[in-house]
Amino acid sequence: MAAPELDGPDAEGLEQSLFSHLIELRSRLLKAVIALVIVLLALIPFANRLYTELAAPLVSRLPQGAHLIATEVASPFVTPLKLAFYAALFISMPVIVYQLWAFVSPGLYRHEKRLARPLLAAALLLFYLGCAFAYFLVLPAAFRFLTAVTPQGVEMMTDITHYLDFVMLMFFAFGLCFEVPVAVVILAAIGVVNLEQLRNGRRYAIVGAFAIAAFITPPDITSMIMLAIPMCVLYELGVLAVRWLLKPSGANAS
Repeated sequence: MAAPELDGPDAEGLEQSLFSHLIELRSRLLKAVIALVIVLLALIPFANRLYTELAAPLVSRLPQGAHLIATEVASPFVTPLKLAFYAALFISMPVIVYQLWAFVSPGLYRHEKRLARPLLAAALLLFYLGCAFAYFLVLPAAFRFLTAVTPQGVEMMTDITHYLDFVMLMFFAFGLCFEVPVAVVILAAIGVVNLEQLRNGRRYAIVGAFAIAAFITPPDITSMIMLAIPMCVLYELGVLAVRWLLKPSGANAS
């Protein structure tokens, strides 16, 4: 049987509501884009300095006389600008997330808001921590290993664009891997797992952490361990977060 068609005041009210939501969405997205552009314009004059800092973990470990190279004509200009854009997106992400939250939150229930707020804040913080962990600890260890195993007679001279792509991939991968507690809480909140299953699944989480670390990190055992161990710790933090935030649900599930 066909659904009844809305007409009269009901149809007009629905259309106005949809139109107002679209206007608000456009306004939120516009504010997010403006914040991104403002930060980008502020960072463009420092683009070359930003790239120098980004390349420091590799440059400081290259053999004497070795350096980064640009294999394309426009790379010395375009690559620092790409980095400035990535940095602007990184810095303005709290504003972007807030605008999306301000658009979505009116449609959530009170208990959903109470859970979503700390999850969003934790997701941002953990992503930043993952990127910092990769830059200050993992990349130096990985580059130390890669420069040490370079065959004799081969000069390590990395292209600046390839280096930027590699580091951004590492930042993104480590940032996502550090989201383990948030993922655990979300899975528990939607009923996929409960607290008892999370506790019993520790051994599988450890194996999965080392498998993911072996796939993501450069081919050295140090980098793999440096990612796998934090992921195991973050899994335990996720279990604790489920116990704190979802205690009634966990109790009912068990």
